[in-house]
Amino acid sequence: MTTRWIPTHPKVTTALLGLGAAALGFLSGCSTPPPAVKPPPPPPPAAKIPERVTAPMGVTSLARNSKEYRKDAAGHLYGMHAHRIYKGRMPPLLEAVGVLNVDIDHKGSVKALNWMRAPKHVPHVMAEIERMVKASAPYPVPRHMSQVTYTDVWLWHKSGKFQLDTLTEGQD
Repeated sequence: MTTRWIPTHPKVTTALLGLGAAALGFLSGCSTPPPAVKPPPPPPPAAKIPERVTAPMGVTSLARNSKEYRKDAAGHLYGMHAHRIYKGRMPPLLEAVGVLNVDIDHKGSVKALNWMRAPKHVPHVMAEIERMVKASAPYPVPRHMSQVTYTDVWLWHKSGKFQLDTLTEGQD
């Protein structure tokens, strides 16, 4: 016959009961759900990039002929598309070189585009140049001319960046 040892000392009994109560308290704490956590706020909607970038109203060109206006128009295009300008000297091989005439009316609006030398081997470049020229309107208003047709040479790098011959940094 085996006998079990049962504590009879009051201090041992009290200590064992205290430990049991502490263990039950600890285990009962595990069954309660964690406090509610607020879900993070939804991310803000992506910023929409405008298809058309507008210039400040009232920009005026004091050019007296198309050659002078060409500098104002090139500066305007560079300002409107600063992130697309190729920095430094252009490499010897470019994806495209095109010569474009742009007709500007007395309000600075683009009236017509006419390719003098179209880079037809890359139609996507032609389309992008035309889109950029049109999206940059209004151009500086030709104050001393009722309208102007200016010509510039587009030097297009395969990265999608460009320089205009009027403001080029040169080519290696």
